[in-house]
Formats: sequence, C-alpha cells, structure tokens
Amino acid sequence: MKRLFIAAVGVLALTLTAAASATKPGPGSSTGTGQVFLPNPVAALGNQSLTDQKDADYPALAGAYAMVTLTNLDGSGFLHGDWANIRSETGTPAYSATNTFVYRRDDDRFEQVMAYYWITEAQKYIQSLGFGSTLPPVNRESQDIRINQWGLDNSFSWDKHDVLRFGKGGVDDAEDAEVILHEYGHAIQDAQQSPLGFGFSVEAGSIGEGFADYWAVTVSNVLAPTADTPCVADWDSVSYTSETPHCLRRVDTNLMYPSDLDGRVHHDGQIWSRALWDIRQALGNVVADRIVLAAQFDIPNPTMPELAQRTVQTAQSLYNAGIANTVRAKFQSRGILP
Repeated sequence: MKRLFIAAVGVLALTLTAAASATKPGPGSSTGTGQVFLPNPVAALGNQSLTDQKDADYPALAGAYAMVTLTNLDGSGFLHGDWANIRSETGTPAYSATNTFVYRRDDDRFEQVMAYYWITEAQKYIQSLGFGSTLPPVNRESQDIRINQWGLDNSFSWDKHDVLRFGKGGVDDAEDAEVILHEYGHAIQDAQQSPLGFGFSVEAGSIGEGFADYWAVTVSNVLAPTADTPCVADWDSVSYTSETPHCLRRVDTNLMYPSDLDGRVHHDGQIWSRALWDIRQALGNVVADRIVLAAQFDIPNPTMPELAQRTVQTAQSLYNAGIANTVRAKFQSRGILP
C-alpha cells in the first residue's frame, strides 16, 4: 500500500469492457506505441513547482511525455498482454486497432497505458536477471490491474484477488511510475510467499514497504534515470507535501534498527530500503536486485534480521564470500545485523 493499511475493502462491480468490445477486430500484433511519463514529470523535468491542477494537461508538462514501445500485447487491441492486463477502469477502456495508445494526462486512458507499460517492463527486467530461466520465476503472470476504481488518493496490491488497484485524487496514482512499481513490489513479495502472502506482523509489513519503495527506484532508475533517484514518487507527492524536494519517501534516510522503529510500517520500512539501496550502490543494480529478489522466496513473516541473514546467505550462494561480506556490512551499518 502506498500510505496506509486497508483493513477491509468493499468489492466493486467489474466493468465488463472486454466482453462488450469482444466483436472489435484486434490487430494481431504483440507490439505497439504508447505515450507515458518516464518516470514522472517532477523527476524527468527537475521541476519542483509542478502541481496537479485538477488533471489538466498544461504546457509545463509537455517535455515530460515520451513515446515508448509497448510489448507483449495479446493482439486484441486492448491493453492486455503477457505480463499486464488492464482489467477494469473508470471511463473508456483504451482500444486501438493499430496498437497506438497515445493520450495525455487529461484523458484517463493515459493511466492505463502507464500501468501497462511500467508493469510489463518491470517483469521483463525481472526476467533479464535470470528469474524464470536460471532462477525460479517471480510473479510471472499477466498482472491484473484496475485503474481509478478506488475513490481515495491511495493504491494497494490486493493479494486475495491478485490485483493492483490504483486510486484517484490529487495526482491520480497511476500517473507516477514509481507508485505503479511500488504496488507491483508488493505483488512480487506476495507471489514469492504464495499462498499465504509475505507477512502480517508490523516488522514484515515494514520490510514490505521498504522493499516496494526500493523496487520503485531501482526499476525506474534502470529504465529512466533521473537526478534524485532515492526520492520515491516525486509527482504523486506534490498533492500532499509542501517541502521540497517532493518525495513520498526516500530510500537514503539515516534511520537505524532497532532504535528508530516506531511501529509505522512506511516509516520503519525506510530502514530496510536504505540497506537495500546501500547494497545496490556497492554492487550495482543487476547483482543487488538478483540477490534481493532471490532471498525473498519462502520466508513468510520475517523480521529484518531474519531476512537480512537470508540475503547474506543468498549472496554467498549466487556469487561468493566477498559479495556476501559486502551485503552483510550494509545490513550491519543499519544495525540490522550484528
């Protein structure tokens, strides 16, 4: 979840867009063209003065749009594919007989393209690290996504139904790639612990939030590097933060375990995300992300020291003692390991 735990969620009626449009011809092609933010306007333009302006598409945002190739489409003409599936949305489902999905932010279909593109690319990145070939697969499925069907400025991964739900209000959440990637991070961890989910203790929840923040910045940095990588969701946060730089959270804070634990999962998660960030800084994204992902299999409801020790062991298994010692040192610098 982006900012809060959801204790109970009402089931919303599904929009039967695919069935209603089943007679439309599909292009039969697995690639297409889309327009997205890379990863969001504040980060891409380095402009902290940008605001939501009620979903307006105004001139200062023009340079933030980018044309991208959409891959792994199923040929139906909708944003359905191997690794992402826009299952339902508020408004018109994006459809193109030529797989051309070019919208701007004042059109809700823009967010559908954002979610499809970023989740597809995140899964392709996971596979590029060897997961699904030399390593076990990680959430290797068509991830169901609902856009703007949660009427709050919040988003979450709903493990029970295996769906990501993105909210609206302020900057609509799926306009920021790092919010999309954060929620996909939760889906990743839940899939690695199936069928029970990653964990329900406060400490496991903090690890989950920390990993999701880290996942957001590591993937966005690989695909669309920007100046202030450790800042999470710069664009989404302009609607509710007054300080600059605008950040939902950061992965480079100086919080320590256990002295800075206070029971707030998003706060405490910054201890874990900082350790992962330091590992990435030392080893590079490929080595770090292979280790971090591989360590999370089948360790339900862990404490930070338990998962840190597993991560050190994974580094030793995948690489060598030198890499493992580097990983251990980064956890020690946060107080997570002795």
